[in-house]
Amino acid sequence: MNTTNLIDSKLNEGKTKQIFELVDQPGLVLVQSKDQITAGNAVRKDQMEGKAAIANKTTSCVFKLLQESGVKTAFVKQHSDTAFIAAHCEMIPIEWVCRRVATGSFLKRNPGVKEGYRFSPLKMEMFFKDDANNDPQWSEEQLLEAKFCLSGLTIGQCEVDIMNRSTVAIFEILERAWATQNCTLVDMKIEFGVNVKTQEIVLADVIDNDSWRLWPAGDRSQQKDKQVYRDLKEVTPEAMQMVKRNFEWVSERVKLLLESQASGRVVVLMGSTSDMAHCEKIKKACTSYGIPCILRVTSAHKGPDETLRIKAEYEGDGVPTVFVAVAGRSNGLGPVMSGNTAYPVINCPPLTPDWGAQDVWSSLRMPSGLGCSTILSPEAAAQFVAQIFGLTDHRVWCKLRASMLNTWVSLKLADKKLQACSI
Repeated sequence: MNTTNLIDSKLNEGKTKQIFELVDQPGLVLVQSKDQITAGNAVRKDQMEGKAAIANKTTSCVFKLLQESGVKTAFVKQHSDTAFIAAHCEMIPIEWVCRRVATGSFLKRNPGVKEGYRFSPLKMEMFFKDDANNDPQWSEEQLLEAKFCLSGLTIGQCEVDIMNRSTVAIFEILERAWATQNCTLVDMKIEFGVNVKTQEIVLADVIDNDSWRLWPAGDRSQQKDKQVYRDLKEVTPEAMQMVKRNFEWVSERVKLLLESQASGRVVVLMGSTSDMAHCEKIKKACTSYGIPCILRVTSAHKGPDETLRIKAEYEGDGVPTVFVAVAGRSNGLGPVMSGNTAYPVINCPPLTPDWGAQDVWSSLRMPSGLGCSTILSPEAAAQFVAQIFGLTDHRVWCKLRASMLNTWVSLKLADKKLQACSI
């Protein structure tokens, strides 16, 4: 596709990218990377052939992972080797820095803290984007007092809290993803913008190898990020080739973050097709987490041999499985399954208003030696399945983490709206 036919005016240009308005797609922009690498607010600046393509590949993969997890971002799609399309945002001039391990400028600003100190919970910092003053660190109070108004949205306490909470979630998602490649995400900087169409705060700008510190096997001597360029005593062609190889290594590895590390499934056993609607809710919720879900009909009371045959069918192929037993009235499915398999079993009985209070005891009171849990909500049962598989599959875990963030944000926004109505 010919980019020159699509773009109109240049909206902005930074040290490593240009932003263009898209003529035929109102509300969208083209983010074009440059073959330039800088350090120390461009005190050091060099051309690195191929960096634009490397950076664009990295940031596109990162944003795809975050979006598929459920994080709201400005990213729309990769456009070319060196550019992607994003929602047009008015940028909030703050860099949010999230740290897991103490290193770099933090050590200079906090003498006495040794490199390698681990932050649990994560350490949050913010810096005002002001090149002339070397991006000074700001407090939350300074940000609130600035009273930034962007695309009609004033940045107040609610918006600051959302960005703070989002930064932590985004870091944890990427940290968990990089751990699958035996890489420690040491720290990271991100920026947010206000979508000019929706007035929503979304993750914007880019996340590439300039945005983080990445230590394979937790070993700083193996670092693969821009710090290698910052640390160069002398910029030589050989040194720049080494920096480029590191950036290429990251851009290749980041693609692997989009792959699931484990496969699993949930098998929902229903005692009767009259429970189908209940089971379909479980399946829909499991699918939203990317977990395959199979529905089967069997009665442990009326056909125990067939129930155990179905159980053996799914035990025999080596695929990690969670069984969900859906049986009204007297639940025989859950206890029989739990007593005959080492796989997890969850009871999710479809209770009725008339006898539900009595029927539920067949799922709660188990003989000794049985370990099935009982969850009444179909969606909550699927969430518990996801939490089990999330222990070994980072893609499922990332969806759970993003869901937690989105629930928190929706409550925060609902409270803000209510307070505005009450005033």
